[in-house]
Amino acid sequence: MGLLSPTSAAGKWLGFVTAIWVQAISGNNYTFSNYSDALKSLMALTQLQLNNLSVAKDVGKAFGLLAGIASDRLPTSVILLIGSIEGFIGYGVQWLVVSRRIQPLPYWAMCIFMCMGGNSTTWMNTAILVTCIRNFRKNRGPVSGILKGYVGLSTAIFTDLCSALFSNDPAKFLVMLAVIPFVVCLTAIVFLREIPPSSTSAEENDETRFFSVINVLAVIIALYLLAFDVTGAHGRLLSQVFAAVLLVLLASPMSIPIYLALKNFIRPSSDSKSMDIERNVTEPLLSKEPVVEAEEEKKVEVMEFVEKRRPVLGEEHTILEALRTMDFWILFVSFLCGVGTGLTVMNNMGQMGLALGYTDVSMFVSLTSIWGFFGRILSGWISEYFIKKAGTPRPIWNAASQILMAVGYGLMAMAMPGSLYVGSIVVGICYGVRIAVSVPTASELFGLKYYGLIYNILILNLPLGSFLFSGLLAGFLYDSQATRTSGGGNTCLGAHCYRLVFVVMAIVCIIGFGLDVLLAIRTKSIYSKIYASRRSKKTSSVSNGQ
Repeated sequence: MGLLSPTSAAGKWLGFVTAIWVQAISGNNYTFSNYSDALKSLMALTQLQLNNLSVAKDVGKAFGLLAGIASDRLPTSVILLIGSIEGFIGYGVQWLVVSRRIQPLPYWAMCIFMCMGGNSTTWMNTAILVTCIRNFRKNRGPVSGILKGYVGLSTAIFTDLCSALFSNDPAKFLVMLAVIPFVVCLTAIVFLREIPPSSTSAEENDETRFFSVINVLAVIIALYLLAFDVTGAHGRLLSQVFAAVLLVLLASPMSIPIYLALKNFIRPSSDSKSMDIERNVTEPLLSKEPVVEAEEEKKVEVMEFVEKRRPVLGEEHTILEALRTMDFWILFVSFLCGVGTGLTVMNNMGQMGLALGYTDVSMFVSLTSIWGFFGRILSGWISEYFIKKAGTPRPIWNAASQILMAVGYGLMAMAMPGSLYVGSIVVGICYGVRIAVSVPTASELFGLKYYGLIYNILILNLPLGSFLFSGLLAGFLYDSQATRTSGGGNTCLGAHCYRLVFVVMAIVCIIGFGLDVLLAIRTKSIYSKIYASRRSKKTSSVSNGQ
C-alpha cells in the first residue's frame, strides 16, 4: 500500500485535511449580506422580497434530507460531487445576473437558483461530517468543533479574499462562491474515505495531539483574518500579500499527513513488525467447538430480544425511533431558537448596518464569521474536555450560549454606539457554539448508524428559522417602518428599523435556554455513562501498560 493510501495513517489525516478545506469554503450560504444590496437594487426588491430570497437560499437546506438518505447508500465521493455541481450552477447563475451578463431572471427563477446554492452545502456538510465523525468517533467534540469552526471562518475567508483582491465587487465575489467550492470538492473526492476508527489508546492519543495542532493552526488563521479586518483599508500590494499568506495558512494542516508519511517511510519495518504481532495476537487460539456454537446461538437470541425493544438514549436509533422521543424534539426546538435567530442577523446584516448609518457592512459580516469560528472550535473542545473530566452534559453549553445570545440581542435593540460591533461578535460566538455542540450531541443520544439523516432533520431548523424570523418577522417589521423608493423598493434608516425584531429574538433565546437546561437534566445519566466508560478504558489501558 502507498504511504498516502486512504487506509494508512497519513491517508486518514490527508482525508481529514481535505475535509477541513471543504468546510472552509462551504459557509458560502452565510455570505448573502455581501451581495444582497446589489440584488435588491438590481431587481428593485422590497426588504420582504429580499428576505424571502434569503429564505429560498435556506430552504435549500430542507432538501438536505436527500443528502441524509443518500449518506447511508452512496459513497462520500458521489455525495461531494453532487454538492459541488449543484453549487457551481446555483451561484454561477447568480453571478450571471449580478454581473449583468444576462437580464435579471423572474423572481421565482432566482428563488430556485438561490435554493440550489443553499442545498449544495448540505451535500458537502453531510459527506464531511458523517465520514469524519465515523472515522474519529472517539473525538466527536474536537472533530465537530474544527469542521464547524472552519465553516464559520469560511464567510470571513471569502469576504476578506474578495476585499483584498477585488475591492468587494459583488459579481467577482459570486464567481468565487461558484468556482472555489467546486475545485476543492474535487480534491476531497480523491482522498476522503470512510475507514475504521482508532482501536488502541496510542492511536487515540495521537488523534488528540494532532487535533490540538489543527486547533492552534485554525486559531492563527482566525487571528490573521481578524487583524486584516481591524486594521482598516489596505493598499493593493499589501492586500495581495495578505491573500497569499492566507492560502499558505490554509494549506498548513497538510503538515500532519506529510509528517506521518515521512515517519512511515523512514521506519516501515518496525511498523510492519508491530502489525504482524497484533495480527498474531488477534488470531483465534482454538478452533470453533460445539460449546462455542451454542454460546453464539444464545447471543443471537439476546440480540433478537434487544432489537424488539425500543432503544434508550445512547443506543442506535432509527429515524422513527428518534422522532418518537421527547428529547429529540427538545433538541430540535432549542436548536431552532438559536440558529433561527442567528441566521436572521446574518441574512439582514447588510440592511442592519445601512439602517444604522454604515456604508460598508463587510466588517460586521467578517466579525460574525470569525467569532463564530471561536465559538465553534472552543465549544467543541471544551464540551469534550468536561465530558472526559466530569461527565458534564453537552447541552449545558447550548444553554449558556442561548442566554448570552439574548444579551447580545438586547444590546443591538438599544442601538448604542458600537452595539452592532458587540452584537455581531456575541451572536457569532453563540451561533457557533449552538452549531458545534448540537452536532455531536445528536450522535451521542441517537447513535451513528442513521446519523446522516438525523443531522439533516435537525438542519431543517435553518430554513424554518430563516422563514419565521428572517422572512416573516424581520421582513414585515422592516417594511412597516420603511419608506418607498422611486424604483419600487424601500429603505429604512434609524435604530427603530430592527428594534422590535431584536426584542422578540431575545425572548425566543430565553425560551431556548430553558429547553437546553431541561435537555441537560434529562441526558445527565447518558453523559455519566460515557464518562464512566472512558474512565474505565483509560484505567484498564494504564494497568495493561504496567
